[in-house]
Amino acid sequence: MNYSDTLAWMFNQLPMYQRLGASAYKADLNNTIQLLDLLNQPQKSFRAIHIAGTNGKGSVSHMIAAVLQEAGYKTGLYTSPHLKDFRERIRINGVMIPEEKVVEFIAVNKSEFERMKLSFFEMTVGMAFRYFADEQVDLAVIETGMGGRLDSTNLAEPVLSVITNIGYDHTQFLGDTLPKIAAEKAGIIKPGVPVIIGETQTEVKAVFEEEAHKVGSPWVFADEMFEAKRIRQETVMYQQFDIWKNSEIYYEALKLSLLGLYQQMNLVTAVCALDQLKTVFPWTERNLWHGMAQVSKLTGLKGRWQVIGRMPLCVVDTGHNEAGIRQNMMQLSQLPCKQLHIVLGVVNDKIMDGILQLLPSSAQYYFCRPDIPRGLDAELLSEQAFKFGLRGEVYRSVSDAYRHAREIAGSSDIVFVGGSTFVVAEVL
Repeated sequence: MNYSDTLAWMFNQLPMYQRLGASAYKADLNNTIQLLDLLNQPQKSFRAIHIAGTNGKGSVSHMIAAVLQEAGYKTGLYTSPHLKDFRERIRINGVMIPEEKVVEFIAVNKSEFERMKLSFFEMTVGMAFRYFADEQVDLAVIETGMGGRLDSTNLAEPVLSVITNIGYDHTQFLGDTLPKIAAEKAGIIKPGVPVIIGETQTEVKAVFEEEAHKVGSPWVFADEMFEAKRIRQETVMYQQFDIWKNSEIYYEALKLSLLGLYQQMNLVTAVCALDQLKTVFPWTERNLWHGMAQVSKLTGLKGRWQVIGRMPLCVVDTGHNEAGIRQNMMQLSQLPCKQLHIVLGVVNDKIMDGILQLLPSSAQYYFCRPDIPRGLDAELLSEQAFKFGLRGEVYRSVSDAYRHAREIAGSSDIVFVGGSTFVVAEVL
């Protein structure tokens, strides 16, 4: 098989939660345990930083990787989902895994994968772990796919665990209360391995403290140790922050090349994690400044408050749950804008009322369906949105919706694209 054939086999033959939903979900790690046995336990060949959370785990992963790359470490990075190219999921020092490595991995193991009935995510985790081991990375930053306790990445052997925050997402799998969801995320906490919790949330603080205490892991709440004060957005490329630690200036004027206001909390979490790592993987303040100023360039991060056009200003963001949408709407409300245009598409397993009530009725909407089996029909989305006073037209595709928004919008307007990672992927 060539690369295209290999991807077609991976995407279409085997279950894939990101495309199919609940039918592809497996509530245990048995397959991954067997897979890593087949691959000769590659996760034992490198040290890892394991990152979970409802929102921000991708951004935090990329921030940490950028600084460690700047410090001279050969840094693996495993994230999901991808936006344009499957190989975005597996990188070393920002460079995607070569196509031939993907083809070789599947070709060598295909018959066993079919026998084991592996999911798309399971085999991709195995591919990443084997690649990182073969390339002898100094460490790998590994983001969970969903949850933590039963996520395939949870067989990594970390030197540090990080949990960004807890919100309502994937409730059909992780639980319908914040403490239940937190318990699943807390499943990445390993005996004796330090854990950083990004945000102190009253409803779930005790969940993390009890789990860490039970397994003998030291824990720190990043927002209690550090806080960031946003100074200003200096250009369209940077935000500048003062970072404080225990009421004293610890790092001054970090320039972050990620524009979402929500990155303030992610920055605090990443800096706290890096501070914890410093005794094992030393780095300098110069590494920190340069890494944070070049996160996207160094790691390939896309889709986080990414500006893709001007006059009108066009922005995409992958935020897709209530917390993410709330942050996006807050930032949009602070920007000068004659008319807001929102290109909106979602997947069909979302509880939409909480999201739709956050969207402004003054915006003009362009409803569309992401081109995956889980995509919610645009007509149904429009009907649900209408109940919340949201008005707009239905389009046959994401690209069609975005093109019409660009054509209709004036030079002083804003076009925002969001609601789903898959919608952003199609626009990019």
